[in-house]
Amino acid sequence: MMVRPAEEESEAEVRREDQDNINKFARLNARLHDVRDERAMIKKSLERLDDAATELMMASGDPVLLLIGESFFDTTEEDATEFCEEEVERMQGQLESLENEEGEILGLQADLKKALYARFGKSIQLEEK
Repeated sequence: MMVRPAEEESEAEVRREDQDNINKFARLNARLHDVRDERAMIKKSLERLDDAATELMMASGDPVLLLIGESFFDTTEEDATEFCEEEVERMQGQLESLENEEGEILGLQADLKKALYARFGKSIQLEEK
């Protein structure tokens, strides 16, 4: 929140309900940033999996080392390709879930903005800079 010049400030007293709404908006905003960061990480992982799948298609049938966690496993090209496909599906599901959560958060924030701007006008700043 930003401090406004005295002429732009509202005379409205901050009630407990108002403070609860401000706090809820702040928590939603923090979660929104977390969701967006998670989405970015998943998208990068999907790109790496896509690159790995492309490399597997060009492989000549030699054994493949598959990294799971912090360990490498010797496996076949088919098993590695199947693993990549399953991971892509899992990550796309996570991505879809995060996109839904982002939409819900934005909707809740819009409702809170309406209520808070109606009560405080220009004396409250909820937009990010």
